[in-house]
Amino acid sequence: MIIPITGFYVSIAGLILLYLSFLVVQVRIRDKEIISDGKDSNPILFRNVRMFGNFVEYTPIALLLLAVAELNDVHEYVLHGSAMLLIFGRLAHAYGIRHFAGENWQRMIGMIATYLSILVLSLCNLYLLY
Repeated sequence: MIIPITGFYVSIAGLILLYLSFLVVQVRIRDKEIISDGKDSNPILFRNVRMFGNFVEYTPIALLLLAVAELNDVHEYVLHGSAMLLIFGRLAHAYGIRHFAGENWQRMIGMIATYLSILVLSLCNLYLLY
């Protein structure tokens, strides 16, 4: 079975994941910190590691919810809207972590967008069960 909407957004997420991974590897090589997460010694490495880690923590469940919703014939506008919200949220959050130490509006908007995407897809899937 082909699920083209999910396939598209999984592919976009894969490219983002590669880019975020590249940013971590780049700092690791430059600063010769191959094992450390940088928490105590390298704030740039630490922020890049958290940027990558946060993407990996939230994106898979959202994409799985997207796939289930698509298989259950949720309207394509809901699928695209939720997926675009997820991608926007993950990019905004990563930008906020990378460019600013501490709390910032980019991270907050990114998390809200991500949470909304997960919420909408979860509710759609639950609704279709009953």
